[in-house]
Amino acid sequence: MADTPLMSTSDPLADLQVRLGYAFRDRGLLQRALTHRSFGADHNERLEFLGDSVLNLAVAHMLYDQLNTLPEGDLSRVRANLVKQDTLHQLAVELALPGRVRLGEGELRSGGVKRASILADALEAVIGAVYLDGGPVAAQALVQRLLRTVDIRPDMQATAKDPKTALQEWLQARKIALPRYTVIGTTGAAHRQTFEVVCEVAQLRQYGRGTGASRRAAEQAAAAALLDILEQARTA
Repeated sequence: MADTPLMSTSDPLADLQVRLGYAFRDRGLLQRALTHRSFGADHNERLEFLGDSVLNLAVAHMLYDQLNTLPEGDLSRVRANLVKQDTLHQLAVELALPGRVRLGEGELRSGGVKRASILADALEAVIGAVYLDGGPVAAQALVQRLLRTVDIRPDMQATAKDPKTALQEWLQARKIALPRYTVIGTTGAAHRQTFEVVCEVAQLRQYGRGTGASRRAAEQAAAAALLDILEQARTA
């Protein structure tokens, strides 16, 4: 579906579509993307899961075209900078998502409207919703618009690596397939959950576990745990 110009109105969904530069055929997808699990059962976690993969592919495509002299490992580092929580949080704020994400009362009271993990996840869910509504071309165009004000430079590779990026590079250097992250449990109230994640490298028959206040944080903790295991095995 081609992007359709929209006029801003008092309707928050219509106004957000203006900011996104994309008109939804199914507005219900956008509404779901903006719904945190604390608000109700029809929440955005599945869209977030999809949007995470769509975002990574779209950014990889952009970097392949724009930084055509960088090798694979350096491209991975630059991509990690563009898809990390801090970057997504800033983009979400620029889109005014803090006033649009639907949260339960408990999450609202605890300051969830400003929580970086919630806003970053909501942005990924919006990207997933655009992908479902308009297809890969529309999603790619959206990601390009979102990142047009970000200064994408080859020296972004010098930024300190997070555990997921460090683990990916460790595996790539040894020609080993990338890990799989699986949420194996959640505990606590909807507005204050703890996630438990397993990071597994099937080829090595090794895994690490991690917990965190968001799926993202738990994945990073699991990756760090697995890195420690792999490094200990290497030096043993």
